[in-house]
Amino acid sequence: MTKPIVAVVGRPNVGKSTLFNRLIGERLAIIEDIPGTTRDRVYGDISWGEHELTLIDTGGLEPRPASDLWQKVKYQAEVAIEEADVVIFMVDVQDGVTIPDSEVAEALRRSQKPIILAVNKADNDRRRAQAFQFHELGIGEPIAISAYHGTGVVDLMDEVVAKLPPPTHTVEEPGMLRIAIVGRPNVGKSMLLNTILGQERAIVSETPGTTRDAIDTVFEHEGERMLFIDTAGIRRRGRIEGGIERYSVMRSLRAISRADVAILVTEAAEVITAQDTHIAGYVHQAFKGMVLVVNKWDLAGELEMDATSCTTEILQRLKFFPGVPILFVSAQFGEGVDQVLPASKKIFQDRQKRIPTALLNEEVQKFLSSHSPPSLRGRQLKISYVTQAEVNPPTFVFFVNDPKLLHFSYQRYLENRLREAFGFGGISLKLIFKRKSKD
Repeated sequence: MTKPIVAVVGRPNVGKSTLFNRLIGERLAIIEDIPGTTRDRVYGDISWGEHELTLIDTGGLEPRPASDLWQKVKYQAEVAIEEADVVIFMVDVQDGVTIPDSEVAEALRRSQKPIILAVNKADNDRRRAQAFQFHELGIGEPIAISAYHGTGVVDLMDEVVAKLPPPTHTVEEPGMLRIAIVGRPNVGKSMLLNTILGQERAIVSETPGTTRDAIDTVFEHEGERMLFIDTAGIRRRGRIEGGIERYSVMRSLRAISRADVAILVTEAAEVITAQDTHIAGYVHQAFKGMVLVVNKWDLAGELEMDATSCTTEILQRLKFFPGVPILFVSAQFGEGVDQVLPASKKIFQDRQKRIPTALLNEEVQKFLSSHSPPSLRGRQLKISYVTQAEVNPPTFVFFVNDPKLLHFSYQRYLENRLREAFGFGGISLKLIFKRKSKD
């Protein structure tokens, strides 16, 4: 099943990020009392009752952006609305009904998506009573909330889940290898898919963004059925004030979440960009496997590029995801494309590995001897026992004296050593640390 998507939209500084963080339970969205702090979409998975859903925090939505930056923010929110199954439209009770609110409401009505109106900062009886004025926006009953204090949030989310669409089931079969083809626009994702399939399955065009929806294709290779998920390109950002921020199209993220293996497609002219590392980060965070394909390698000669130096550069940028297979291909001429499926199948097979408990603990003791956990305020993490709980993704449970003593760098060390010891190259491993129960 694919998770429904709920987008939180509204003018800048009405409290969208505060609500998002309260629901996610982590400070994933930056909160500052400065309009426009959240310029990108931030996403996170949450559970509400029996429902699993993906929540998107967006930058402020202004109908008529006054700058190029705000135009990018407006586009972000519009994409989130397009991708969403339900939209939470947040307004500020202290500001009352503003002209931008009315214009945003009109745009939301045109979207024909289920809209829930959240009147934020209603943190006392007088402000809650003022929420009635937002009836004039004509998009339903206002729900008075205080995202900061948490009041009204339960009512809001109950209304959200009531408007969620029925669960949708995808076409894959149990045990079928699921491959998502992801990457920036115009790097040749659709052409790569067509070359692999040997038929025109997806539109091939030089116009970035041609593939707007994820396209599922069931394909048989050497007697094995697999599912390809071709996706819209993840658009490359221009420069954004305040540093590089993550940017994606939700369909691509949804495709990654459905896949076992992601084929990240780049191109010879720009072998590895900051955006490519962000996409690889999405794959890693979702605990998937990955194959990196450098397309248009037929241009390497005129670009004066060689595979060795490009491989070194890629591995340097993807230190968090070592062992990723790197293939240099030309989808247009079919060169090297025959390596893509075998590499993907190898990653998938490795994700099914189950390591015997005795061998696993023996190796982990070697890791500890080579590099002891760092001390934290005079206390040191102690690992008593390790077991593999699941496959696909490989999931390892560490029983320790106190999970709070674990530093993220040491977790990365353990993950990398497990990857090296047991042949999990190009696979994101899931490590869980639990307090050892007292006998």
